[in-house]
Amino acid sequence: MPRTRVIPDTHVFAAIQRLLDRGGDKAVSFGSVSATTGLAPPTLVQRYGSRDGMVRAARLAFWDEVEHRTALAIAGTADKGPQGLLKAIGPVDAGAVAGDLRFPDLAARATGWRAAVETALAHRLGNTPKSRESAALLFAAWQGQALWSAAGEPAFRLKDAVKRLT
Repeated sequence: MPRTRVIPDTHVFAAIQRLLDRGGDKAVSFGSVSATTGLAPPTLVQRYGSRDGMVRAARLAFWDEVEHRTALAIAGTADKGPQGLLKAIGPVDAGAVAGDLRFPDLAARATGWRAAVETALAHRLGNTPKSRESAALLFAAWQGQALWSAAGEPAFRLKDAVKRLT
């Protein structure tokens, strides 16, 4: 009979994300995750198979959460404009998204998410060829704002971008 997991995967994944944020891909090892979570390295190997498997599982969980949050925001803001949608989705780590583009399966998740957000934005902007182009520009501005805000740079106001694009 398998033992009950005292420390859930979500806790491990959060620790992996913090390590990635602080030190990049090289900061994640069975040892560093073990030190952060309190799980023994052999337990981590048993759960995830390899270091890459552990990181991939954390990144897939990240995309599960982002896609779920996005679907809820799209459904819950149907009567709101583009700014209301992006605010409802909330911050998405643009640096993490960019890092995932190196891996085909994670890049596919990022591409699908981007398409879903752009489609919802275009719908709120009138669903014309111009609105689809504006939606793509607005998505890029939103993600650029997230990236540079994380770096401590002053951010433009998203509502100003919405006004200029519509």
